[in-house]
Amino acid sequence: MTLAQRALERLEAWPDLSSGPASCGTGRALRSVRDEIVHFHSDRDVDLHLTRRAIQRFHYDLDGSSAIHLVPGSRWVTVHLDCEADVDLLLSLVSIALKAHQTWPTAEAQGGCNYHRVAVLPRDGAGTG
Repeated sequence: MTLAQRALERLEAWPDLSSGPASCGTGRALRSVRDEIVHFHSDRDVDLHLTRRAIQRFHYDLDGSSAIHLVPGSRWVTVHLDCEADVDLLLSLVSIALKAHQTWPTAEAQGGCNYHRVAVLPRDGAGTG
């Protein structure tokens, strides 16, 4: 089982999320009642709709992670899953995203996820842990 499959399986058990096709046309999506939250595009790459406000709030923490790729102006972040810690990071960020989507109005899904807008390169020593 890939890391993305493991993360998807864990998140599908969350009562606030439902599964379906990603609106971008590639992969599976998990959505809350209001918005798409997560797109699983490949065995390692996941886009997460954090919202502009949440990205601004956690920008320095996100930017400091080698698993996260920020695209300027995007309300989505790309998480590259190389190890179990990245899966744990993704689950924590999904929790933040759910809260952000409940707290602030999000008529901001325009622009879509980061799929085709980001190329994530593997980290040194990736896949060894």
